Amino acid sequence: MSEMAPTAHGVLEYLIKSLVNQPEEVHIETSGEERCVFSVTVAEEDMGRVIGRNGRVASAIRSLLK
Repeated sequence: MSEMAPTAHGVLEYLIKSLVNQPEEVHIETSGEERCVFSVTVAEEDMGRVIGRNGRVASAIRSLLK
């Protein structure tokens, strides 16, 4: 895991928990050696909020973390 991963993880967690109605259901797993990969799990009813219309919210989050 890269040294930026803890910072990126914190930013991602803050963003996702700010978007959803059930922040206690947010789980983020980090994997990868050369490149950090985040797997985000949220409550089923919050999935649309995180993805956004046509994936715009998810795309914006990806852009911020790059």
